[in-house]
Amino acid sequence: MNKTTSFTSLNQSSEIGEEEDKDRNRCTETKKTTTTKSMADSRIKPLVDAIHATPTKCVLYLAGGASQAIGYLLSVPGASNTVLETVVPYSRMSLIQLLGKIPTQFCSQNTAEEMALIAYNRALKLSPPGSPVLGVGFTGALASMPPKRGDHRFYLSTRTSDRLCISTVTFTKGLRTREQEDHLSSQIFLKAIANACKVPGTFVPDLIESDVSDEQEREFSEDQELEQLINGEISFKVYPFSKDNSNGERRIILPGSFNPLHEGHLKLLEVATSICGGGYPCFEISAINADKPPLSISQIKDRVKQFEKAGKTIILSNQPYFYKKAEIFPGSAFVIGADTAARLINPKYYDGDYNKMLMILNGCKATGCTFLVGGRNVDGVFKVLDDLDIPEELKDMFITIPEEKFRIDISSTELRKKLGKQ
Repeated sequence: MNKTTSFTSLNQSSEIGEEEDKDRNRCTETKKTTTTKSMADSRIKPLVDAIHATPTKCVLYLAGGASQAIGYLLSVPGASNTVLETVVPYSRMSLIQLLGKIPTQFCSQNTAEEMALIAYNRALKLSPPGSPVLGVGFTGALASMPPKRGDHRFYLSTRTSDRLCISTVTFTKGLRTREQEDHLSSQIFLKAIANACKVPGTFVPDLIESDVSDEQEREFSEDQELEQLINGEISFKVYPFSKDNSNGERRIILPGSFNPLHEGHLKLLEVATSICGGGYPCFEISAINADKPPLSISQIKDRVKQFEKAGKTIILSNQPYFYKKAEIFPGSAFVIGADTAARLINPKYYDGDYNKMLMILNGCKATGCTFLVGGRNVDGVFKVLDDLDIPEELKDMFITIPEEKFRIDISSTELRKKLGKQ
């Protein structure tokens, strides 16, 4: 009896000792984690400062992790220099709506790439003209309750005009809490942004040997970028040849084929910009034509060279219709001739439906876009805005360019004939 009692007491004492050892180990691990997190935080702030010092503008889409990265980016002064928009499509339905489809896998490399591409196109739309832009997509399956059966992993993609980068990380399962995995994925998220912004440095996230990490990179040539434009993968491409980018965020856009670019185009955009009281003047060519085959890559590059020589910014888009241009260039002022304005308000080009015309043009108006209208020869008669019957509810969207400020009767077609070109 005494022996049994002694054995039981000894066994209980041993269990208590084991629990105390576990408590001490947990305490030690907590201290290590706290110290590591503190050290990481001290390295992250300078990294975020450096990101904010670059001209790159970002749109960030995150699902399933890296949430602390948003806090780091927004809590350091200068965030408005970098972050255009952050969206967390956390629910399945939210991510489906962002992608416009049900993905084969929600947490996958393909989904991260698609999120980054959508973010890139969104950044193009929101950024000041000529700014370098970045789209970031993150989708993760980190530690959760109840515990996940599969790996704890994430996929991260960054997209710029000429580069696509992919990071894939699988954490050692059971080693870290959800907060710790989120913190580490946030580190890697910020490092990826820094790399895309070309921030120099040697920031190394706190991965360990048993974690599995892979990085891939794909560069795009100019021809590949233009092919992506023609195919509709990217909404537009900017060649910021203008040396003066300090004229504000509003785009003053003169669309056309510019075959060739001539002095009349340059003067018209100059006058239109002065009427607007300033803005960022740029020309725009659509690679897609409503009535003709798309421009070839060689044709596009030949026309771009004209603007490089003139030192003027040119935007290449894939939208031939103004209501689509208004969607990708919200808040812009489009510079057009009276002949184009006449077509804009002609129900003939809206399946003969006057109400459809009003609906589409009111949609353009809702984006904040306006039209500056210069005089043009229409069927041999010089016409100005006042000669057109603009619907009452649309009149404030059209602004006249006075004839005394600008008038030129020659067109690119006539100039090509004079030069002996087709």
